[in-house]
Amino acid sequence: MEVKNRLKELRARSNLTQKDLSEKVGVTRQTIVSLEKGTYVPSLLLAMNISEVFQEPIEKIFYKGDGK
Repeated sequence: MEVKNRLKELRARSNLTQKDLSEKVGVTRQTIVSLEKGTYVPSLLLAMNISEVFQEPIEKIFYKGDGK
């Protein structure tokens, strides 16, 4: 099963660069790139930190893909 996310959309809406977001949540820019590409599934703590930045519930940012 795949985990999808709305990071790129939320970043754009908040006028944040990948670097800005990475600094706010304490990871590298490359981690944000991997999250946006869907090649990295965040830890619960990272998902919580991202949720706080965008003031959105985790499930509104990260969701299960359809598996196709």
